[in-house]
Amino acid sequence: MSSDTARARGLTHTHPRDVSLQDALAALVDPVRRAILRELDGIPDWTKACGTFDLPVTKATRSHHFAVLRAAGLIEQRDSGPRRLNRLRRPEFDEAFPGLLDLVLAER
Repeated sequence: MSSDTARARGLTHTHPRDVSLQDALAALVDPVRRAILRELDGIPDWTKACGTFDLPVTKATRSHHFAVLRAAGLIEQRDSGPRRLNRLRRPEFDEAFPGLLDLVLAER
């Protein structure tokens, strides 16, 4: 794998086409997860590390939220040294659920 597509060690990444609408909506309902997605939206891929998000939760809770987003096909993660970098899977998610991410990210 090239470094651009290398996945984080030991993590499962679900493709959005393999996610049910119910699971996608469940991932999107939480305000902390929506905050993560908003921070990733519009920035270059692989530039935001997990520890740099401004979230009002513990490290363990933050890890849980990232796992839910991965399982819903919304984000992809890869390791870069000691940092875990993130990418919003917008093109893939938009193909599976057209317009859904736009609606959710527009809501404040």
